[in-house]
Amino acid sequence: MATNSELRSGDWVRVRSKEEILASLDKSAQLEKLPFMPEMFEFCGQRFRVFKRAHKTCDPPNGIGGRRMLNTVHLEGVRCSGDAHGGCQARCLLFWKEAWLTKIDEGAPAAALVRPQRTTNGVHEGRFPGCTEQDVVAGTLSPVGPAEASQPVFVCQSTQVAQATTPLPWWDVRQYVADYRSGNVRLSQLLSAFLFFLYAELASAGIGCGAAFRWIYDRLQKLRGGVQYPLRQGLIPRGEKTPAAKLDLAPGELVRVRSYQEILATLNEDSYNRGMYFDAEMVPYCGNTYRVLARVDRIINEKTGTMQYIKNDCIILEDVVCLACYAQNRRFCPRSIYPYWREIWLERVTQEQASRSETAAESLQVS
Repeated sequence: MATNSELRSGDWVRVRSKEEILASLDKSAQLEKLPFMPEMFEFCGQRFRVFKRAHKTCDPPNGIGGRRMLNTVHLEGVRCSGDAHGGCQARCLLFWKEAWLTKIDEGAPAAALVRPQRTTNGVHEGRFPGCTEQDVVAGTLSPVGPAEASQPVFVCQSTQVAQATTPLPWWDVRQYVADYRSGNVRLSQLLSAFLFFLYAELASAGIGCGAAFRWIYDRLQKLRGGVQYPLRQGLIPRGEKTPAAKLDLAPGELVRVRSYQEILATLNEDSYNRGMYFDAEMVPYCGNTYRVLARVDRIINEKTGTMQYIKNDCIILEDVVCLACYAQNRRFCPRSIYPYWREIWLERVTQEQASRSETAAESLQVS
C-alpha cells in the first residue's frame, strides 16, 4: 500500500508559513481534497512532534470501513478549536498534509511544496492565482447546501474525509505493515490485536461456547491486569427506556468511569443509552479516574455539515480517546477521537479518593 510518506511518529516538524501553505492550496482552500482550515493558521511557524502518520483513518458517518489517506500526519496535541466552524466542540485531531510541514532534523521539506495547477480545454496554464486567507475562511461553508437546510452547512476536515481518501479493506495487510514501519504501533500491539481478532471470532462463532470463551478471557485478563472482554450486549431489552443520571459535572472535576457491568445495565441491546452509543473502545477506561475536559452541547454533523445540538448530558474526559483496538474495520486508526460519556456512566470522586485508589493499585502491582 503506497503512502508517499516520509514522516514517522516522533519526528519533529515545523509548520510552514501562512504564505507557503496558501500557495499549496486551490481556490477551495484544499490540497488533495483535504481542507486547510482557519483554525490551523495559529500553528504556522511553530514546532511540533509527529503524533502518528495518518496513512489511514475512519469515517463513521459514511460506514464502518477504513479509509486510505496519503501524505498526511497528525501532530501531538494539535486539535481543532472549532472557532471558525460555529463553535463546534468535537476537538478533532487535525490532519496535516506533509507539504504544509518541514522536517526539522534534516533541514529539508518532508514533502515537496505542492502548487495546484489549472487546465483550460486541456491546455496547461503556467500560473495559478493561488489561495488567499479570505478563501480559507470562505471554504468553511458549503456554497451549495441542502435545499431544506435552515442553518449553515459547514465544510471541515471531518466532513471531507470521504472525498480526501479511498476505501481501505480491513484485510489489506499492508496497512498493518505501515502501522509498524511508521512507528504508529508496536509489534506487541499488532500481535495482541491479531490474537484478539481470532478469539473474538471463536467467541461469536455460534457454536454454543461463546459465554465460556468470554468467561475464560475475563479470568485471564484479570490475572494479568488487562481489559475484560469488550464486545458484550446491553442488558435493557430493545425498545425499552434507558436510565439517566444528573451530576452537573464541570470541567476540571475528577470522575471515575463506572465498571463495565454497571454500564451494561444502562444500555439497551444495541449498546445505546438515550441515543448515545457506548463503544467497545471505551471499555479500557472503565474503573479508572480522569478529569472532566468539557461538557459538549454542539458538534458538526460530519455527514450533513450542519450543527447538531446535544440536549442531554455529554461529557469528554482528559486523555480519554479512541485507541481503535477492537473494531475490525478501523483497527489502529490514529484519529484519536474523544468518546462521549453519559453522566450515568461516571461517578464524581474527590482527590483524596482518587489518591487512595492509585495507592491501592500500586500496592497490588508490587505484591
